[in-house]
Amino acid sequence: MSGPATSRYWQRNRRLIGALLGVWSVATFGVLFFARELMFQWLNWPFAFWFAAQGALLMYVAIIALYARLMNRADEQARQAPQAEAPPPGP
Repeated sequence: MSGPATSRYWQRNRRLIGALLGVWSVATFGVLFFARELMFQWLNWPFAFWFAAQGALLMYVAIIALYARLMNRADEQARQAPQAEAPPPGP
């Protein structure tokens, strides 16, 4: 079961994973890199601490939900794509 449709499906999947890994890395390491600049009080807690403890987890859940939604849509499109008929078996 290979062909151009399968190739496009996996290419789209790899691009999506790459983009979401980029968002993940910014949410994880970007906050750590700029933690000193994020030192202000928010709800009586330092903002950098709050984001590292709560905001990053919410971002991870959002990344997972977005990936699941987009891949469910891609899976549905792949199922609905017309399947090329297999050639008849040769002698």
